[in-house]
Amino acid sequence: MPLAASAIYFLNLRGDVLINRLYRDDVGQPSASESADSALNSVKRAIRVGGLEGSNGAVTVGRIAAVLLLGVGKVLRCAAREARNSPSEGNMVDAFRVHIMQTKELGTCPVRQIGGCSFFYMRISNVYIVIVVSSNANVACAFKFVVEAVTLFKSYFGGSFDEDAIRNNFVLIYELLDEIMDFGYPQNLSPEILKLYITQEGVRSPFSSKTADKPVPNATLQVTGAVGWRREGLVYKKNEVFLDIVESVNLLMSSKGSVLRCDVTGKILMKCFLSGMPDLKLGLNDKIGLEKESQLKSRPAKSGKTIELDDVTFHQCVNLTRFNSEKTVSFVPPDGEFELMKYRITEGVNLPFRVLPTIKELGRTRMEVNVKVKSVFGAKMFALGVVIKIPVPKQTAKTSFQVTSGKAKYSPSIDCLVWKIRKFPGQTEPTLSAEVELISTITEKKSWTRPPIQMEFQVPMFTASGLRVRFLKVWEKSGYNTVEWVRYITKAGSYEVRC
Repeated sequence: MPLAASAIYFLNLRGDVLINRLYRDDVGQPSASESADSALNSVKRAIRVGGLEGSNGAVTVGRIAAVLLLGVGKVLRCAAREARNSPSEGNMVDAFRVHIMQTKELGTCPVRQIGGCSFFYMRISNVYIVIVVSSNANVACAFKFVVEAVTLFKSYFGGSFDEDAIRNNFVLIYELLDEIMDFGYPQNLSPEILKLYITQEGVRSPFSSKTADKPVPNATLQVTGAVGWRREGLVYKKNEVFLDIVESVNLLMSSKGSVLRCDVTGKILMKCFLSGMPDLKLGLNDKIGLEKESQLKSRPAKSGKTIELDDVTFHQCVNLTRFNSEKTVSFVPPDGEFELMKYRITEGVNLPFRVLPTIKELGRTRMEVNVKVKSVFGAKMFALGVVIKIPVPKQTAKTSFQVTSGKAKYSPSIDCLVWKIRKFPGQTEPTLSAEVELISTITEKKSWTRPPIQMEFQVPMFTASGLRVRFLKVWEKSGYNTVEWVRYITKAGSYEVRC
């Protein structure tokens, strides 16, 4: 089911309309001027009363009708069309204000249907993007459109997307809104393609005497071509490919050392500076890929550790037909930085650290804390920015520490002993010993529910999943040489140990 948007609104935190774009006449306004004034006043009242300071949310309508962008106290731009037999734009914004803003439901259900219309809203920085539809619509498609549209805007605004960026580039935003959505249906949202014919300065007037610095080669062909994410004619003096494998380890371990929950979420990031239209092939040590390769070559697979990837998602540039048949990641990469794939692993996770805590309560006013942290990775490796947060009771009055590595202190704001180690070598076991004195209370002491110990870290050139790049091949008809760079990074996700 496609998304048929009737309207899109960009609102600031006060409820001022920054940009309004009406795509369909099923949710219109009585007149253009009346609609703009009504929408502005309604949204102002809405946000001032309810305060748009909730979390992301959305409300569903069949199709998106309009988009509003609001400045501080005034409409920067309002695009509207006459509507037939539909609620006015002012009433539409009033409904959003009354049912969501005034009731402070911005942090609740993201999809709401009000008076025959549905609303999807999402907060990005200090701007709310609201999509309105009047018929049955694909909710996932609507939010996907918002996320990709924001990514597009950031590529034009130098990485920022907030009220100031919108106010300074509202003309460019309207040009982009006309290109990325047609009659409420999402179209092309690729920054690489749109930048071919929509420049940072916007479309030039045909009567302008100043010519463009660079011609737009084959813009139509680029939009409709098979490789829409990469333009032709790219030339680099030095052809390089940078590949980063970034993983996050999620762990919940019991106080006795048994693993209760463990998984790894990873992504492969690439940055390509290659001339022409290269074809790349990436080989990993995943089990399915190695087995398929051995079948095609009619020889047994090489010995070595293999892993099983779960929940794999690819960038649109990956040839899925070849992946399904040959289990190889083949693609024509976009120019610059992009995310090639994401994956998850639940079996055979290599934990970089093991935490062994011991907490003893010595009477009603004293505690003894001992924590040993063992690095399991290789001795030639090291972790950076290691932080261990050890919880203590709220009535803590005084602490004293002894650590074999790093520094430790008591942080009363989070009720934790914070142990920091700037550089943590592999195959080492630093320890922390602390004495905690508690405030004596007259009332009977309640049993203290111990929160888990939390850990933060980053380990370069280590993967908890064991994933490795076996090869990265680049083919291009000109036959130039390339330089490939590969980097591995493992970070802490939710890394917790019960104590």
